[in-house]
Amino acid sequence: MTLLGLAWSWGPLWLAAALVLAIAEIIAPGFFMIFLAAGAALTGIAVLIVPGMPLILQALLFALFTAAAVGLGRRWYSRGPATADPLLNDRAARLIGTTVEVCEPIVAGEGRVKVGDGAWTARGPDAASGAIMRVTGAAGNVLLVEAV
Repeated sequence: MTLLGLAWSWGPLWLAAALVLAIAEIIAPGFFMIFLAAGAALTGIAVLIVPGMPLILQALLFALFTAAAVGLGRRWYSRGPATADPLLNDRAARLIGTTVEVCEPIVAGEGRVKVGDGAWTARGPDAASGAIMRVTGAAGNVLLVEAV
């Protein structure tokens, strides 16, 4: 393709698009723009290797490379959790077994308990302020407690 009589290629534009998409993934991570960036980078390399490639073929290569990147990424992410700790982001479940102090009396099965420097809603047997309870479970952000 010529532009003003000069040989011109889409390859550098594909590579620039890949760079922009990769930067966008870093700024706003969501695990999807990186696959588009990979497809654009591979398309850019292919266009540089095979100059004069028709634009429709470039678009098809981009779609193929992006689909392959998504497939590989999906397989990699589905292998399992990245950490051996299944409770990493489940703070309520991590509290099971700990002892807590009632800070607002548990009346009719509901009250509040002190956990660290915060207070959590708790369900369990009636208890006065200051009573020590043990966390036995969690229902969402509500701790299930029993008397120690």
